[in-house]
Amino acid sequence: MNNYKTIEAVLKPPAPHMVGDGFRVHNFFPSGYNMGNKRMSPFFLMDYGSKVEFPPTDTPRGVGVHPHRGFETVTIAYHGKVVHHDSHGNSGIIGEGDVQWMTAGSGVLHKEYHEKEYAKHGGMFQMIQLWVNLPAKDKMTNPKYQAITHDMMGKYQLKDNEGEVNVIAGEYKGVKGPATTFTPINMYDIRMNEHGVFEVSLPANFNTGMLIVEGKVKVNDVAEAPSDNFVLFKNDGTNIKIEALEKSIILLLNGESINEPITAYGPFLMNTPEEIQQAIVDVNSGKFGILED
Repeated sequence: MNNYKTIEAVLKPPAPHMVGDGFRVHNFFPSGYNMGNKRMSPFFLMDYGSKVEFPPTDTPRGVGVHPHRGFETVTIAYHGKVVHHDSHGNSGIIGEGDVQWMTAGSGVLHKEYHEKEYAKHGGMFQMIQLWVNLPAKDKMTNPKYQAITHDMMGKYQLKDNEGEVNVIAGEYKGVKGPATTFTPINMYDIRMNEHGVFEVSLPANFNTGMLIVEGKVKVNDVAEAPSDNFVLFKNDGTNIKIEALEKSIILLLNGESINEPITAYGPFLMNTPEEIQQAIVDVNSGKFGILED
């Protein structure tokens, strides 16, 4: 028995919308397919910026200062460069293959926008942003920032030059990723050559999905998924097999669900409406710090 996870759906990218003037995204969840707040828990939100060409500009596009509390934002770059600044003094630039992992925790103001030189020349842009929920006991943790460059990730070479697994979080065949997480998470950036095969065994009860960032793959010998599609797995079985039908890049997400109430409002992700009200009060009273727009 191969004990494959059952494929629940292969989802096409929902209609795009703009976040600020710099991020054209497809929201796969929670709203894109009405999955609900917990279907991919601990991953609450996935905004996928599929490939788009931005023309040159002297005024970098992006999103101005805004608050967050109660979760983490994880941004993964495939094309283009993004700059981050926050009210706790953290800043950084991520480019192709890099990851920015910001723990908003008790509260932070931040802004994100296209890096100046990239904006000046324009070019291809492709990114993913995830919101990773925090359990109630950690929602008010101190904010922090993890800058994870491509070369810092755990590397596992697939046999016969079939590809490479970049472990961002969790582990794969004993290779660990650099990201620290508050709940069990496996996050892999998988780069496969044509005809390459990737296989993994993951906990049956963890929520699991994967985005085909580039290329086309066959999953568990039964379903084909082209670029920009999201494969959602049922919470059964343990094994996943990916065969690259052409050169491909896949982001695989796997995590233990946080079985707690969720109250989401704008940039806040808490457990109760009262905590949302408190977050609004705290932002308005300056408790999230100061950040110039």
